[in-house]
Amino acid sequence: MTTAAIRISDKTPSAALRWFAWGVLGYFIATILWGTVVRATGSGAGCGDHWPLCNGTVLQQSPTLQTMIEFAHRITAALDMFCVLGLLVWTWRRTVSGHLARWAAGAAVFLTLTEGALGALLVKLGLTAQSQSPLRAPMLALHLSNTLLLVAALAMAAHFLGRRIGYRWRDVHISAPVGTTIGMISVMIVGVTGSMAALGDTLFPASSLSASIDQDFASSVAGHVTGEAGWLLRWRWTHPTVAIFASIFLIWLLIRAARRSGPWDNRALSGLVVGLLAVQYLLGGLDVWLLAPVWMQVVHLLGADLLWSALVVLTARLTLLPIAPKG
Repeated sequence: MTTAAIRISDKTPSAALRWFAWGVLGYFIATILWGTVVRATGSGAGCGDHWPLCNGTVLQQSPTLQTMIEFAHRITAALDMFCVLGLLVWTWRRTVSGHLARWAAGAAVFLTLTEGALGALLVKLGLTAQSQSPLRAPMLALHLSNTLLLVAALAMAAHFLGRRIGYRWRDVHISAPVGTTIGMISVMIVGVTGSMAALGDTLFPASSLSASIDQDFASSVAGHVTGEAGWLLRWRWTHPTVAIFASIFLIWLLIRAARRSGPWDNRALSGLVVGLLAVQYLLGGLDVWLLAPVWMQVVHLLGADLLWSALVVLTARLTLLPIAPKG
């Protein structure tokens, strides 16, 4: 056995590292769900405009419920950074040079930093609670886009750590990059429009399904002309429309998964994506029917995060293919 072979063998990712990577992804998704509770309950201003301190202090005296919800989210979000740093260090020590998991873990650290910075901006600019500032929607869209990229980086890190072939850049070739890129961006747009719809539900809650439909198409909301803030209500019907168009990419991807022969059997993962997609459509319908209660928004977002994670892994399997050995 050559020295190079021994070096690679000694740096094979352990099962513990792989489970830790999936655990970090799970923990981050839980943090996202708690962030939804913060937004849906109007608790984003629970710590005032102070960041990273809460109301200018660390220990809270007689905190309100909103303060406890927001402060708990900040603590869990801070722990995210320790988790991704631990993942990066462990991955770097247990993988060879050029390993794809190193790139994914490094991207996760960078995106965690930008995630915190965007969250801080939302607080410092007062774009929380019932704020109807025209800056809130684009900032929220940017924040969610970063969140989706972070979830994708963590999912890919866990996937690459489990690969036994095609785990270095020089050992893979990229298949259908243009179609895949367009498709994944379209799915991200679905997520962003969903966040806009949820924000509209928070700022302009409806008393009934008929009132909700009236709001979607009315020229005014609660006596105020629909403009920079009221247009958010339009996303309640735009979001499912965009989701239908994004499904075209999913169908294309699933057809590729069914036809392609390669080192992985993608049937089980493809079935999971189909199942999660069907559940998402069901949850979306219930979300509208039940007028988007907080618990329903959390469940709907959980389904979306699971679907996105499974889709990222399936896409990586179909796009970053191992190069066949010569001879």
